[in-house]
Amino acid sequence: MRPILLPSPPGLTTTTAVLGSVSLVLSAAAPAAALEAHTPSEAFALRAVTPPPQAFLRAAAALGPADYVVADGDTISAIAARFGLATGDVLAWNGLEWSSLIHPGDELRLSAPVSEGGGASDAPPDAPAAPAAAEAPTHVVAAGDTLWAIAADAGLTLDALLAANGLTRDAIIYPGQTLLLVALEPVASTTPAPVEAAASAAPAEMAPALAAPVALDDEQIANVRVIIQVGRERGVSDRGITIALATAMVESWIRNLDWGDRDSLGLFQQRPSAGWGSAEEVRDPARAAAAFYGGDLNPNGGRTHGLLDIPGWESLSFADAAQAVQISAYPDRYAAWEQQASTWLAEFG
Repeated sequence: MRPILLPSPPGLTTTTAVLGSVSLVLSAAAPAAALEAHTPSEAFALRAVTPPPQAFLRAAAALGPADYVVADGDTISAIAARFGLATGDVLAWNGLEWSSLIHPGDELRLSAPVSEGGGASDAPPDAPAAPAAAEAPTHVVAAGDTLWAIAADAGLTLDALLAANGLTRDAIIYPGQTLLLVALEPVASTTPAPVEAAASAAPAEMAPALAAPVALDDEQIANVRVIIQVGRERGVSDRGITIALATAMVESWIRNLDWGDRDSLGLFQQRPSAGWGSAEEVRDPARAAAAFYGGDLNPNGGRTHGLLDIPGWESLSFADAAQAVQISAYPDRYAAWEQQASTWLAEFG
């Protein structure tokens, strides 16, 4: 079998699909569970960021029909889009419904079954042809889209949109990606109830999963330099600056956002209504960083408390120190970025 290797963009892993007599090494997004980039709201971190590998999609479609082995994180709509197919066709060819679940290791047919006469057939010769599955509404992600906004426009809850596309709240979406806009029927669980003794045997503490490596663009690098510079001017330790960098990544993807949850804005999603400054002030990267650090030079005075205002912050865990400032609904997401934040500090500081 002859492998065709297509160059993989930075930050992406590869999987292999078998297409007839040719094996194609496809690029696939890094595991969604490792891309931790949002809090306190689902809205602003679930942004469309890196363009998808369109060359891979075109190459896959050009090579013709194939069988595909489902990988972790795959959805039927995403697989169909990857090979230039209609989701309804893939469902029909595999005897699936819109509410059907797929699992890693499942094999999916990516073409209509071929009859003995050489023609495509979706049913045995003596059986009536099965009606084609009706196309469900979809949305093609555009730059700047968020899962929260897409769900709202479609009249769905965020959880319904995530479930329909096999995504989690940690997911990153990409321009050109096709999302299924349906609410799946709840599926009865077949998992046996956990045994009480087994639960007590769980480890007391687990190390946080690391975020997948991210290559910063010019905008992000400029903001990283500002956060580092402001920290240096205030005598903040390397650990404190690293906490600030990781917090900015989680809150805004290190972008000076002009939107967010409620009135949250800027690098650290600070809220004017909570005393962090005017809308213009919280969108000033240097001032926002100064407010995050706080201390004697806190531009908000005693109205807000920054990292240096937290008693004993140096002895807190990485995530707890960030959370003490941000008061986030998702405090466990900061620690995933500690390692990369340390790298950014070393590279740009």
